[in-house]
Amino acid sequence: MIPVVLSGGSGTRLWPVSRASYPKPFNRLFDEPLLAVTLRRLAPLGSPWVVGVAGTEAPTRALLRAAGVPVEQAVFEPVGRNTAPAVALACHLFLLAGRGDEVAGVFPADHLIADEEGFRRAVRLAGKCAERGQVVTLGIRPTFASTGYGYIEAGDELFARDGDGKGSFAAYRTRGFREKPDGATAQRFLAAGSFLWNAGMFIFRVAVMADCLARFMPELWRRVREIAADRSNLAEVYPTLPAESLDYGVMEHLDAQVTIPCDLGWSDVGSWDEVARLDAAAGRRRGTVFAEGAGDNFVFPYGDKVYGLVGVDGLLVVDTADALLVARRGAAQGVKRLVEQIERAGRREASEHVFEERPWGGFEVLRDTERFKSKLIRVDPKQRLSYQSHRRRSEHWVVVRGRPEVTLDGEVRSLAPGDTIFIPTGAKHRVANPGDEPVEIVEVQLGDYFGEDDIVRYEDDYERG
Repeated sequence: MIPVVLSGGSGTRLWPVSRASYPKPFNRLFDEPLLAVTLRRLAPLGSPWVVGVAGTEAPTRALLRAAGVPVEQAVFEPVGRNTAPAVALACHLFLLAGRGDEVAGVFPADHLIADEEGFRRAVRLAGKCAERGQVVTLGIRPTFASTGYGYIEAGDELFARDGDGKGSFAAYRTRGFREKPDGATAQRFLAAGSFLWNAGMFIFRVAVMADCLARFMPELWRRVREIAADRSNLAEVYPTLPAESLDYGVMEHLDAQVTIPCDLGWSDVGSWDEVARLDAAAGRRRGTVFAEGAGDNFVFPYGDKVYGLVGVDGLLVVDTADALLVARRGAAQGVKRLVEQIERAGRREASEHVFEERPWGGFEVLRDTERFKSKLIRVDPKQRLSYQSHRRRSEHWVVVRGRPEVTLDGEVRSLAPGDTIFIPTGAKHRVANPGDEPVEIVEVQLGDYFGEDDIVRYEDDYERG
């Protein structure tokens, strides 16, 4: 099987932790990034591919390397275009590689599944159904009458089974997809017992999905087929594709499909209410929180900050370096509308963090003023920055961790913690980390402009302009 992980979107319902510059799959909402959890869950099924979005290349490739997955198996959309174009792009590239007869599975990057072995058994059964020409969905047995998910109606006709008795999985022909319902309809779906949450997990033969796209979304498929095998024209073609979901574009029109009802301990981690629920179920406590006459509150802390709550109940408190969210429990679905307000106000906090991940490591902005800007720079082992200069700023560096090698106008110097170096305006320079532990440098910039576009590159390991 070819597992395909869809890792687009900004996850604004989990703002201020999840933002477009560093979205939900990469944040440590729990012990590790959700994308890392997803890659590990899928690895026994096959070597995963990732369809991500521009701007997330560095953290995606870092997680792929950590999972032992070739970084060449990541494809990045120039702009997000929903799930139908993402799946079409993957199918097109697999066809060009002669893999049309293989089974592929599409899975979101940012979900949690408690029963991972049960999940893999269900996917393997789905693969057998896909080999027989079916497009298969994994449907989640609902635990409440949700209005936030689409539904799949399972029929009575059994298509395949992976065994008998308790714990076995069965595939049933579907009666169709249903849009997100209102409250009364959701209650009716729950009572009927034949409706399943649509979790966005699809399994199919590549050639079969290609035929479906050609039949139901012919213009999309025609344009996708213009993309070259080396992806050299991806940035030109992809933005012209319609932004449409696979559910709406294909699945709602498809007759030959089956679904596998599953009870896997699934969560889409779709809101702070859900994160709080998962924490409570796991007995997880976060941060240093003191309460006086306060209860049923959830705090997602920033660093080792101390939090004090007095006389308040039922709050969600989510803290980051530059933004704080306070909401009532049960009202977290309003976070998306809140972010839209912040965007309209022109605040960068709506979509950007104070830190950035780069191919060589990353940095965090400590202060940004008209007179100076300070950063904490991290250079990962065996990595180095480009050989570069700046037209409008000088830089003062203090090494606080590791032993970097600094090249300044052609001269190489080895530094240690406590060492300093001055980079004059216009000087060519780079920092490299030849060691096995991260290098950290505190940088203070002085000048009249501190934007990231004030970089002239002369050499770069990552072929950036």
